[in-house]
Parts: sequence; structure tokens; C-alpha cells
Amino acid sequence: MAICRWAGYPDLFITFTCNQNWPELHRVLTQQGLKPEDRPDLLCRVFKIKLDQLIKDIKEGEIFGKVKAVVYTIEFQKHGLPHSHILIFLHPEFRCRTANDIDRIISAEIPDKSLDPVLFQIVSTLMIHGP
Repeated sequence: MAICRWAGYPDLFITFTCNQNWPELHRVLTQQGLKPEDRPDLLCRVFKIKLDQLIKDIKEGEIFGKVKAVVYTIEFQKHGLPHSHILIFLHPEFRCRTANDIDRIISAEIPDKSLDPVLFQIVSTLMIHGP
């Protein structure tokens, strides 16, 4: 509440989840004949490195505009994979005020398989739940 009193309400909420199939993890684990659940320490270290880079890209790269503050927590799912909930507070001039502002940074479309097969594969593999 103290942060909201100082920075206002958060502008963006992002969930960042560990992927046990990240190439770095997959390469090391398969070389040693291990499964991701055999090395939770490695999963957590790679996750934290990638999370730190994401936060850096958001703050210094100004992906969403100039950032006033970032707050995040790290939690663990039932199978031991970490994930993070990130709140981003933007400077007033970069806040989303209209639906068009929001549409500029949020997309809920499945990419066209024929136009962008790589992005289609990533989205269909990692971002869609279900059988």
C-alpha cells in the first residue's frame, strides 16, 4: 500500500513463468541424463537470470515507456517451477489512458501459421493450456 501511495496504481501486471524446456536447461540436463525435477537449483538459477534480464529490459529498454517503479514476487508451482508476478508503475506520460493505448502493448491473437511459423509454434506450445 505504501508503494501505491507513492507511485499510484500499477499500470501493468505481468506473469513470468519458468520453462523447463528452455534450450540452456535442456542442453545441460540431457547431457547429464537428468530431468528438470532432478535439478531444481539449476531451474531456479536460470529462471532468476532470465527474470533479472526481463526487469532490466523493461526498465532500461523502456519497452512500455519510462518506468517509475517495479515490484515483483517469486512463487513456486506444485511441480516446483518458479514463476513471478510483476507490477510495473509507469511515469504519468506513458500510462495507458485509452483502449488503443492498451491494444498497442497487449495482444491476444494466435499468430498466423503460414505468415510466422516460429511465433505460431512458440505460442501454441507455451501459451495455450489444455489437452
